[in-house]
Amino acid sequence: MKGRKPAIAAAGTFFGLFAYSQVYQNVIFPRITPPSELLEEKSWVNSSRSWLDRRVCNWFGLCGLAHLNQAHWTTEGGANIPTPTKASNDEREKVDLSEFAESARALPKGWDDKEREVPQNVLDDQNREIPQYVFDHAPLIHLYSGEEYWPCDMGEHLFHTTPHLNYTPLQAVDDHPTLENLYELNKWGRFVYLQSDDNVEDYPEWLGGKSNIPDVPDDSEPDADPEQGGHYEEDKDGEKSSWWNVGIGDTNERGGVRSSGIANSRVPAPTAVPTNTPEGEELVDVADEPWQSELRRTLKKRGKKVVGGKSDAPAVLIVVPKENGVVDAFWFFFYSYNLGNSVFNVRFGNHVGDWEHTTVRFQDGVPKAVFFSEHSFGEAYTWDAVEKSGKRPVGFSATGTHAMYATSGVHPYILPGGILHDVTDRGPLWDPTKNMHSYTYDYRRDELKSSTKTPKSPIGFFYFMGHWGDKFYPLSDSRQYRFLGQYHYVNGPLGPRFKNLGRKEICQGNGECILKKWIGDKKSRPHVKRYPLVGHGEEMSEEDMHRFGVKDIA
Repeated sequence: MKGRKPAIAAAGTFFGLFAYSQVYQNVIFPRITPPSELLEEKSWVNSSRSWLDRRVCNWFGLCGLAHLNQAHWTTEGGANIPTPTKASNDEREKVDLSEFAESARALPKGWDDKEREVPQNVLDDQNREIPQYVFDHAPLIHLYSGEEYWPCDMGEHLFHTTPHLNYTPLQAVDDHPTLENLYELNKWGRFVYLQSDDNVEDYPEWLGGKSNIPDVPDDSEPDADPEQGGHYEEDKDGEKSSWWNVGIGDTNERGGVRSSGIANSRVPAPTAVPTNTPEGEELVDVADEPWQSELRRTLKKRGKKVVGGKSDAPAVLIVVPKENGVVDAFWFFFYSYNLGNSVFNVRFGNHVGDWEHTTVRFQDGVPKAVFFSEHSFGEAYTWDAVEKSGKRPVGFSATGTHAMYATSGVHPYILPGGILHDVTDRGPLWDPTKNMHSYTYDYRRDELKSSTKTPKSPIGFFYFMGHWGDKFYPLSDSRQYRFLGQYHYVNGPLGPRFKNLGRKEICQGNGECILKKWIGDKKSRPHVKRYPLVGHGEEMSEEDMHRFGVKDIA
């Protein structure tokens, strides 16, 4: 009888864990896992060659336990991944990447007449001028000082990727799409992925983008702006303002809630650049524009300097006019790789390609609010709440994930106790106005136009409706695993067109949007060195942990 008790206890534990895992997988798992992954659950699990792995995955939600040995992820370590034939280095060096920066010229057809109706108080759709105040209040972004995956050029990203329909290549590995014709891949539907030609675990140079670290202007050094502190409180008065909820909202297929309708269900070809575009005009470096010099003089009078440096990776500015005198300025930042955060030293959420953004909402030329994107959500703040350098709001990009925040420090999310968190600091300061592609966008007609500031900016890439990275790796891939619904590698993201540009409220999502105002005493914190040797990804050194007041995050 005594010998049966341990066996009964073991059996009870097994069935208890089994029951719990089934509840988790059938109730919680569908709520936290993207629908695209859920649709392929059965085939994804069955891709594993191990019967035991498939059973443990189905029974307990622990998938790919044998894949935790990082030595097997690299090509030299014998990674079990497809190895496409790549062009030689000599062939790559012969390619002129400037051809990737031309815009498409095809005209859209079949626009619905109702979609052509634009309110009189909205900027005329033929007006490609971007208001001066958009640049005067453009954000400055602190990248993380120990970042490993810096901003990247979209064109170079295309040069190192090959379009796949799910896991099947659509063209030869040396036949790269360009920013001009990328939208032509839409004939294959939404399940097109720009798959990396390299094993990302080998850390190819193009993936890290180190050549794109913003420079430090010779005429200024970053001064220690005091960091605002305190806690946040909802600004209910601001939410009652006429600028808070505007327009008709974007369509469902582009991240909004409005029905797409038959006329808008297709993806249009890019709009032609108007014939009055100056011939031979090159990409404008706005740092040399008169307004920029005036801004510098204004800030110096206030005892402050514009200290942001130029990155060789261009930012993307999309200005969207709406009702009630409202204009939303979306600043998009592209990275070729997203290094996910880790829980108990197990990393989740890696993906190739990464789009983040900061939005400034104006009414009648006056800035009213700022939105910072954070993963699949984000935070909205009143204009007075955020830190500024002169007239310009300051944002912070988290290490690895590039999620945007209003402050530096540790930012826990989703899981309690700071187990899952982002980290930001005052690393290199990026001024996106110094190198950008700028556009005006009519969200009602889904019509993008290059602005007069950068008339040669590419347009075709905007209408690409596929993913800017690899499809989440199958369970048979030695780099892939999944615990509690969280994958090591997930799908690459969709582009800016699908970020709800026609949103009514400033928040990206369609749920409750809370406008926060900052209250409490201002506090100053010691500056982080510009390039400290911090560990891999978001893992911090003992010095960093002490500085941020973190006792234990592993």
